[in-house]
Amino acid sequence: MTARPDISDSLIHFTRGADWGEALAKLIEISNSGVILGGNGFIKGGYRCVCLTEAPLPAVADQLLNDGSFTRYSPFGILLPKKHIFDHGGRPVIYQTDDEFEQLREAARWRHVRYEPTAEPPIDFTWEREWRVQCAALPISPAEAVLVLPDSEWLNHFQAAWNADQEIELESYTTILDHLVLEQMKQPFPWRVVCLTQ
Repeated sequence: MTARPDISDSLIHFTRGADWGEALAKLIEISNSGVILGGNGFIKGGYRCVCLTEAPLPAVADQLLNDGSFTRYSPFGILLPKKHIFDHGGRPVIYQTDDEFEQLREAARWRHVRYEPTAEPPIDFTWEREWRVQCAALPISPAEAVLVLPDSEWLNHFQAAWNADQEIELESYTTILDHLVLEQMKQPFPWRVVCLTQ
């Protein structure tokens, strides 16, 4: 595959929330469960999909970190190889007018995204460079996924939450296992991480 600076070999699923703390909690929930749940918000026809973007991180980092820019997303996400998403049935969306939705065969309608640049006001989400996987849940693991966080401070928050969850889980064994055995059961932090700023 030819390297292109405007398109990445990976896709990113960004989390949302009322604030960054809520978006981080969603990322922690995804990493603990090992799945990204599909949703049907903003998807014509009510199809359940996991939505991602193929925009490279450097191209979106400023928008995600800048309070003055408009985005529905937070700077927290899961970066996955495009091949992994493709193998799970993921495909780029089809940008078209709502009138063209019915022209798509039923099996492809989940890929429709409204695009009407001449409407008033214009409707144009092509900047999202969206891909979708039609599914109720997309499995992920540290083997292929990389966590996206705003900076090292938020990484510290994430790791602290992960360690606290592990402590709670191991605490249930304190009545039957020795403290040294419990210490050996602790798992190292399994995720690779990329921060949007250093």
